[in-house]
Amino acid sequence: MTIPPQPSVWRDAKRWLPGVLISGVALFVVFQFVNWNELSAAWAMVAKPLNILIALILSVISVCVRAILWKTLLKGRTTFKRSFFIINIGYLLNNLFPLRAGEIGRAVFMGRASGLGPFHVLATIVLERAFDLMMAAVLLLSTLALAFGQDWMRPVATITLLIVFSGLVGLFLMARYSSWVHDQILKLGNRWTLVRKFGVPQIDALLDGLSALTSLRSFGLALFWVVLSWALWQLIYYVMLIAIAPGAPFWWAIFMDAVLALGMAIPSAPAGLGVYEASVVAALSVLGISTSTALAFAIVMHFLQFANTAIFGFWGLALEGKSLSSLWSEINLSRSVSKE
Repeated sequence: MTIPPQPSVWRDAKRWLPGVLISGVALFVVFQFVNWNELSAAWAMVAKPLNILIALILSVISVCVRAILWKTLLKGRTTFKRSFFIINIGYLLNNLFPLRAGEIGRAVFMGRASGLGPFHVLATIVLERAFDLMMAAVLLLSTLALAFGQDWMRPVATITLLIVFSGLVGLFLMARYSSWVHDQILKLGNRWTLVRKFGVPQIDALLDGLSALTSLRSFGLALFWVVLSWALWQLIYYVMLIAIAPGAPFWWAIFMDAVLALGMAIPSAPAGLGVYEASVVAALSVLGISTSTALAFAIVMHFLQFANTAIFGFWGLALEGKSLSSLWSEINLSRSVSKE
């Protein structure tokens, strides 16, 4: 009889501790540049009720667009309502638990609800994130010269764009030549039993999840919804930005959105605490906004996103008859199974 491995606090801590440390360092650095006497005045400048209301409405619409995007990547094998609420559940998990638990949670939840399986769904989430990184790199490249008046950061964004583009090409080739990939995995399976038992079914599910790439119509629709989602978030940031910088050009919101997206790709504590604030402060400081005002802006925006996600995330859990603890247990179980 095989005894299951006992949970190890230290083993788990080694996985999430680096992100927590990065978040701590980010917060420490930001706080060094903040004028605390100016911060209270900055709150009043940022927290304009009408701007906040418009931003909240637009953020709900943006998640609706994300739900349509995910439904497109899943080739219509789910409903808009389920896609919307599971996305919010995933965001809620990311805000409360470490190690991007929301991505695994989305895969487990949708995989079970749709009958597609978690590995199929995970492939669509990977594809969605690849689109996001490509958008962030493109937008950063397009605004760097405006923000800095020089190109010293351009190589970083270019390298990021090339890596993401190469990844998309690799995913496309895997999907386009799925039969060949399947055959190669099957050959390995003939040599090793574990590969045949665990690897072949999982790879097939992943390839099936990438099948949206092989259809020009599905690919075009997915790209359209990604661009619309990003445009909505830039509009959200702009609505909030004009409260602190009346007359600011729209490209400020584009630049800040791109910097924030790339910053949030760095490992961090749950909800991107610290990294979110540091990314926003860095972007706005480059644009001439004082550090104190930028920090107040970042905190308000972060809170609005957290509150919005919490409302719809908990609502989604109630509709599905799930609790956070049960879903967290399922995520940990899925991670354990994937490592066996």
